[in-house]
Amino acid sequence: MCTGVSHNRKDKRSARERLQEQRAKDEARQKRKRTYIAAGIIVVVLGAVGGIGALIASQSDDDEADARGPVVDPKGATGEKRVAIPAGAADAPATLTVFEDFRCPGCAGFENGFRKTITELREAGQLRIEYHLVRLIDGNLGGSGSLRAANAAACAQDAGKFSAYHDLLYQNQPREQDDAFADRGYLIELAGKVSGLDTPAFRACVNKGTHDSWVQKVDKAFEKSGHGATPTVLLNGENVYGDQDDPLTPEKLKKEVAEAAKEKGR
Repeated sequence: MCTGVSHNRKDKRSARERLQEQRAKDEARQKRKRTYIAAGIIVVVLGAVGGIGALIASQSDDDEADARGPVVDPKGATGEKRVAIPAGAADAPATLTVFEDFRCPGCAGFENGFRKTITELREAGQLRIEYHLVRLIDGNLGGSGSLRAANAAACAQDAGKFSAYHDLLYQNQPREQDDAFADRGYLIELAGKVSGLDTPAFRACVNKGTHDSWVQKVDKAFEKSGHGATPTVLLNGENVYGDQDDPLTPEKLKKEVAEAAKEKGR
């Protein structure tokens, strides 16, 4: 009988099968392990990318976040929806409406070129100026300097120092693509050059962005106004700046203000 021989071969075959099964199980286990590790790496990488994406998104939303919160109008804000900061006598015969952006080179050109004339007319009670502080450059080039400078100017208005600080910002305007006004510390440093402005109240107003949402309100009103550029300058409602054929000059502004005063018997 070959029963003994057959039983031995059966035992050997069973051992081989068990070894093969064990190897298959080990290979499957290793495969699963590699899959888990790879999946874990993917999760970590995606998490990191998601974190970076969230960081980038949060950074890109910084200026919008700065403009959230309750709208706090600066003291004395005037006009429809209180979007203008006035300077000069309320009963002046002429009103100059100025839409401007503290990062805008053209606005600095207007302000620095007409400052002496505007100041003289304002102090003589002949001209009232209504400033609309917008953030056109922030939208075009990115950043938040237009917003933060406008907020700081509104804080200066609260302190009764608007005109001096407004002029100082234009005298120290950085290059258009240099968002230096986004630095609140720099805005506070400049305030030190205006007597009596650098106070704890002013610093808190600048650092907290007290008027950020107000600036956003002004900017939205500007978008709906039909005016698409800064500076836009209106004299008694008529656009008087930017006409290449008949440009506004300080002398012409004086003449037109004098005519407005004459019409009102002033």
